[in-house]
Amino acid sequence: MFGISWAEFLVILFVAVLVVPARLWPDVARFLARMVKFVRSMVWKITDASENIKQQIELEQPVDEMLKKTTDEILDTFSTVIPKQKKIRKISKKKVAK
Repeated sequence: MFGISWAEFLVILFVAVLVVPARLWPDVARFLARMVKFVRSMVWKITDASENIKQQIELEQPVDEMLKKTTDEILDTFSTVIPKQKKIRKISKKKVAK
């Protein structure tokens, strides 16, 4: 649990019992309950956000594939329609002068 062994946890708990007076234990328990509730709510929010992100990514993948396929098809069409350019012969200056 949080990288703490049970023996270390028991020592921390024993020290807390000795340091915190008995009249404050209800307040400590309420504080710990609020902290646990807060941490749980944060974990749920993070989990929900990650699920939403995962769903968005899954929705975008087919669109990306469709765009790539369409782009490839268009480029293939252009490459077959446009013939290779023929070499243009240069007209010599002598023929123009006549």
